[in-house]
Amino acid sequence: MATATDNTVREDRAQQARAAARTRRRNGRWRDAGTVVLLRIGVIALTLVLWQVLSGPVLPEYAVSKPTDVSQALWKLLGSSSGWTDIRTTTIEVAAGFAIGVVLGTVMGLVLGSFPLAGRVLEPLVAAVNGIPKIALAPLFLLFFGIGPWSKITIAVTGVAFVVFYNVYLGLRLRERELVEVVQVMGGRRHHVLGYVTIPTLAAPFFAALKTGGPLAILGVIGGEFIASSEGVGHELFTSAMNLDAATEFAGLIVLVAMTLVLNGLLSWLDRYALKRLGLGVRRPGEQRQ
Repeated sequence: MATATDNTVREDRAQQARAAARTRRRNGRWRDAGTVVLLRIGVIALTLVLWQVLSGPVLPEYAVSKPTDVSQALWKLLGSSSGWTDIRTTTIEVAAGFAIGVVLGTVMGLVLGSFPLAGRVLEPLVAAVNGIPKIALAPLFLLFFGIGPWSKITIAVTGVAFVVFYNVYLGLRLRERELVEVVQVMGGRRHHVLGYVTIPTLAAPFFAALKTGGPLAILGVIGGEFIASSEGVGHELFTSAMNLDAATEFAGLIVLVAMTLVLNGLLSWLDRYALKRLGLGVRRPGEQRQ
């Protein structure tokens, strides 16, 4: 009886020790995250102060403006209906181009990766087309689609599709044949191979391609709006540059940075969620199953 009681006491103490260790790790992570945030804020504040002080005496104010002027221009941009029209137009073009590019690149990668002969025949052609600078195709797309949104969407599609294609295609080629054979020997069918081998193998490179393709979609849309457009953030940036309005130029760049951060945040959340559902999430050091 005494032995059972002692074992119970030891188990309770062990559970309390594990709970205390988890609490310390959690508090440590919060402290580290808070320190990083404070350091980032400090770097941004120092940059703004140096920018404000050096603009004029050291740097030409007409080229770099000042944070105070940029804040006023940003407030004016966000307070006008035309500014939100430009933001909405660019957002729609980026979202459409990114989505279509992901679908197109995934389909191309799956088809050429699943049929080796087709991959050997078409991969050099895909590489040749991918070697063409995407912005060089913009005049051609403008001839086909005009200065409307579809010319910018098409430029974004070409940038995203090739990145997704190569990640999916190479992921399929690097899929371990032994795992496929093990599943087949155990009586698994195509959907078993897809669920237990192919999807886990492609998950990491696919989401890496999404994170790489997001900025490329924004780059393609802004480049297309620079060349020919009647609205959009790129059109606003081009107009400001022609008018030597550095403050509005920087305000537009801040909007682009915000769009990039939002898109990257959404893709990072989707990455963590999908990998967790697939059981591929990496546990932190010291973390163990209960």
